[in-house]
Amino acid sequence: TQNTQRVHHNANPDRCDGIEFDAIAPDEKGHTFFFKGDHLWNGFNGPAQVSSAFFRELDDYHHLGHVDAAFRMHNSEENGKHDHIYFFLDDKVFSYYNHSLEEGYPKDIQLDFPGVPSHLDAAVECPKGECNSDSVLFFKGEEVYNYDIATQLVKERQWAHLPNCTSAFRWLEQYYCFHGHNFTRFHPVSGEVNGVYPKDSRHYFMRCPNFGHGGEAKVPKCSEVTLDAITSDDSGKTYAFTGHNYMRLDTHRDGKHTFPIARTWKEVTNGVDAVFSYSDKIYIIKGDQVYIYKSAAPSTLIEGYPKSLNEELGIEGPVNAAFVCKDHHIVHIIQGQMMKDIDLSATPRVVAREASLPISGIEAGMCGPDGVKLYVGSEYYHYESPGVLALSRMLQEPKNVTPDMMGCVE
Repeated sequence: TQNTQRVHHNANPDRCDGIEFDAIAPDEKGHTFFFKGDHLWNGFNGPAQVSSAFFRELDDYHHLGHVDAAFRMHNSEENGKHDHIYFFLDDKVFSYYNHSLEEGYPKDIQLDFPGVPSHLDAAVECPKGECNSDSVLFFKGEEVYNYDIATQLVKERQWAHLPNCTSAFRWLEQYYCFHGHNFTRFHPVSGEVNGVYPKDSRHYFMRCPNFGHGGEAKVPKCSEVTLDAITSDDSGKTYAFTGHNYMRLDTHRDGKHTFPIARTWKEVTNGVDAVFSYSDKIYIIKGDQVYIYKSAAPSTLIEGYPKSLNEELGIEGPVNAAFVCKDHHIVHIIQGQMMKDIDLSATPRVVAREASLPISGIEAGMCGPDGVKLYVGSEYYHYESPGVLALSRMLQEPKNVTPDMMGCVE
């Protein structure tokens, strides 16, 4: 029996056993693939599947059954390569888009990435802004090769303090070097490691029994989605809050994932009532208290907060929803079926206007480039602007929350 079990295990590896990945890369839709031998995992949960079911030609050309390294290209200058997945195997490179091998591949690595060695250990993209220009970091043994996509120049360096990476992964603007079943977070330019590492990837990058993390939350059905609050900050980061958790909605390139609210805004426990963004700050309303945080990571609570709603905004709680439109100074506060407008640039802050709304049961609201969305359960109402909303007397037809919006399932 033991032999059969072992054969079966090799045939279908279980990442919760603590294995070392050959490569990790997201595709153009934000699905992350973890590779081991001739198998892969699609996303942070679920069983192993055969790689050739997703990337057929890997099997057709080489029956070696593994990849050395992989990354998703970030090349803002050239659409023809942007978002392609590159796989490296021995001295060859494969380019995929939409899970199809591009014409002319596989090629010698030197043809596409001159100066980059063969038999790589790991690779990860590094967009301009996080690196000095759109780049790729290649890892081989103790060497790190920073490849500038536009100039094709390679800078070689050694980050001796970093373990030898067998795979590397950029996720939500952070960089991770995987080694064994552990990972170490590093800075893509200096290689600097801050914080206590290594950490066990089973706590963070996959769902495993007896390994806990805030990403545990089950993906909800769209018909079950209810929001407590939703906001978009000045840098375009969009957060949806529900219960004790929040989700980043703007990171479709990295998929949508749930985290505990207290992980980012540590003074806020047990959920929120309303959240809005204004002037590089995030205002979180809970009961009759207002917490104000700097938007830039890491989120830090501004000294002297929380303060009472009355002191900060000149109103009494509770608040059902709140939103500010980009480059405006008015926060629109919804209490029951009333919308109250408060000018955030005025002192003291007082309610300047009130309007009665045709919608009851509003739980969250947001103003974006396409107007105002007000959420009631798993539906939302869309208005062109706060002004149109304030004047409307007719209840519009609600729309349903979709998987694209919230990462839920139909």
